[in-house]
Amino acid sequence: MREDLSLNFSQAGLLNTANALGYLLGALFTRMLVQRWGNRALFNRGMLLTACSLCLTGFVHDLYLLGLCRLFGGIGGAAIFICGGALASNIAPSDPQWSTRCITIYFGGAGVGLVLCGLLIPLWMASQGSSGWPETWFAMGIVAWLMLAITYWAARQIDEPMSAQGSADWALRPLLPAFIAYIGFGLGYIVYMTFIIAWLKAIGASSLQMSVVWSVLGLSTLLAPLVWSKPIATWPNGRAMAAILLVLALGALLPVIPFEPAWQPFAMQCSAALFGLGMFSAPSSISALIKRTQQKQAWGSAMATFTIAFAASQIVAPVASGILADWSGSLRSGLALSGLMILVSASIAWLQKDLKQG
Repeated sequence: MREDLSLNFSQAGLLNTANALGYLLGALFTRMLVQRWGNRALFNRGMLLTACSLCLTGFVHDLYLLGLCRLFGGIGGAAIFICGGALASNIAPSDPQWSTRCITIYFGGAGVGLVLCGLLIPLWMASQGSSGWPETWFAMGIVAWLMLAITYWAARQIDEPMSAQGSADWALRPLLPAFIAYIGFGLGYIVYMTFIIAWLKAIGASSLQMSVVWSVLGLSTLLAPLVWSKPIATWPNGRAMAAILLVLALGALLPVIPFEPAWQPFAMQCSAALFGLGMFSAPSSISALIKRTQQKQAWGSAMATFTIAFAASQIVAPVASGILADWSGSLRSGLALSGLMILVSASIAWLQKDLKQG
């Protein structure tokens, strides 16, 4: 898209900022509406809005219209993320360990999409050139419409968490270390995901190598529940989140180490593997923390508050990193900064203490 539309790094980052702004608005709307509409209704509406925005992105070429599509995609994505996590938390309410596993599977399920995109999109772009990007968006939109039919049925099989007895009130202060760490995670995560393909192209990676890296990222997210389900369910305090963020930081910092050219493809694959293990497991750890410390009626509101902070942290990061890249002539400094932010966040997450449900 950057090549075909003649965008600089700052403008390319603007599209992700529009998506992050939509994510922030979606999280705000979800927090306001979840008690009135419930998690299931908001989840289904989020799926519908996301499917529409993905399809429409394939039909426009104007930067601002593309930004508008990404904005609406972010609004829908926030509702899916927050309310889907709350629904997943309530699949097995009487079995805490299996319930936590359901949360990690839900967030890790996005790895299927990453694997498919990693395998198919680079091959398509290699055959069509930079002008072939609209078809990829349209194809993702069609898949989203098909998934909407499945998720609509699945959501109806899960009890609505808002229907449980108890108070929807909760306090942020006891969860402040996790909250701050989650903001730092958002800042670092979005920079890596926005510019990692551009970095691969900058170091001369082939379409096959880019496909392998993206596929490793997706496969790693699929394996993440096997790695993290037990720690998230059994490790006390913020230890699981701290460990997840440490793995993420290592993955984010690997690309900026000046390896010999022959070793760079392997280093990028290791980076993708580590980053994939952590990127959807961090939200899983937050969801599990909220589940074990708050009453059911507060789950949606608490997760929405964390997501608001997460989304806000992503608004400025892509554009700021793009400006830094345009100024320095390299993405290395922005990627290094993202890894360091996640590393600091890991140390903050370690300070989180468990509290009794209330």
